[in-house]
Amino acid sequence: MGFPDGAVVKAAMAACAAASAAGKKNEAIRAALRSVSEDPRLFADDPLYGELARKLEEVRVRRAGAGSSGAAARRNGALDYACWGDEIDEAAHEQMRNACKLPVAVGAALMPDAHVGYGLPIGGVLATEEAVIPYAVGVDIACRMMMTVYDADAVRLGRDRDRFEQILNRETLFGVGGSWSKRREKRPEHPVMDEDWSVTPLTSHLKDTAWDQLGTSGSGNHFVEFGEFELLEARDDMPALEPGKKYIAVLSHSGSRGPGAQICAHYSKAARELHPELSRELSYLAWLPLSGEKGYLGQEYWAAMELMGKFASANHHVIHRKIERAMKSADATPVLRVENHHNFAWKERHFGRDVIVHRKGATPAGKGVLGLIPGSMAQAGYLVEGLGEPLSMDSASHGAGRRLSRTKARETARWSHLRALLGERGVHLISAGLDEAPHAYKDLEKVLEAQKELVRKTGKFTPRIVKMAPEGEKAED
Repeated sequence: MGFPDGAVVKAAMAACAAASAAGKKNEAIRAALRSVSEDPRLFADDPLYGELARKLEEVRVRRAGAGSSGAAARRNGALDYACWGDEIDEAAHEQMRNACKLPVAVGAALMPDAHVGYGLPIGGVLATEEAVIPYAVGVDIACRMMMTVYDADAVRLGRDRDRFEQILNRETLFGVGGSWSKRREKRPEHPVMDEDWSVTPLTSHLKDTAWDQLGTSGSGNHFVEFGEFELLEARDDMPALEPGKKYIAVLSHSGSRGPGAQICAHYSKAARELHPELSRELSYLAWLPLSGEKGYLGQEYWAAMELMGKFASANHHVIHRKIERAMKSADATPVLRVENHHNFAWKERHFGRDVIVHRKGATPAGKGVLGLIPGSMAQAGYLVEGLGEPLSMDSASHGAGRRLSRTKARETARWSHLRALLGERGVHLISAGLDEAPHAYKDLEKVLEAQKELVRKTGKFTPRIVKMAPEGEKAED
């Protein structure tokens, strides 16, 4: 039922046994457990569920770092929020505290890869009621990860590196404003271009731009790379993969490109104009209602966001399709494909109510849900399985998270040092900016350890041939 493992589960089992011995029916016991999960403080003195309630509250206090995290509870007019990880700068915490002051906020959590963003921090999860916040979704709407694993031995990546490097150079396109027309190539085909792009006045004008950028990767922390994938445990849903064996895999990271950025800019401006009463620190958290007199604005944004979700997914499928065609000449067949997105809002049920969950730089991690959490160009990432933690609203980090700003990373990095490090790790870098140097990121192993109650590792991806936007490109992640 989503109780944290360990002492809390033991207390829950003991409570079930005591309630059953007291003559309580299973249905009544389940209902009581759900109520304890939603607000344990109401059961602190209950003879059957008091110990469970106290254990659960202790865990929530520890996670929040100060005071009760009880995601549905307010203190001093603001929500408390659950937090995982201790390598999070104070500015990100301040942004999260500001988000919790919003009258529409009903739940909040902060992931261990968190760092400062616009409005809501990257790694922030915020639940609202009947409202959507454009900047809590993010500029790059529906930014996502996608991995394709092939039935080919990964040793070939080193033995025939030039061939795989040529595939990436030929089949991918990076850079701000990058488009196929600029490269004088035919636009790719995908069913997303048959969608109704007239769902809003703005999207009607974005279709041509979207088609020109379909299957491209942008800049910033976006990448396409070949690497080694290793399944860490046997899985019934992955019968073609043998645990411990290393396979060739392609991993990509990018989103909705220029169209997504224009949608964010347009509707975040509309939200700020709708809420002139908000203070400066809250202005980028202005929301659009999903019902009522101005509900059409929220509904417009929602339709545009959903379309960008399909478009961002199509970008990856086009990239992977093109690489797959090139891989046929290498006698490699795809046997697994996984994708997940962040920078999005979902209609879900948490805390006993229907809410809008914004995951800005956070990965969906419902129980049994597969997700991809990358490291850096010099550190392995993981295929993970969600554990469905209620306090995180079924969320986890979307990566390692930055520890240095782009400016600071450039000031402290040297190409000679970067290439030496990558050489030691067996990584060949085709192109990237110094602001993406590995030392700019947190240690993913520590980030995953901090969120072991949110996800568990099930597969490992180690980068071998990496392509990103070249040095000098403005970041658009």
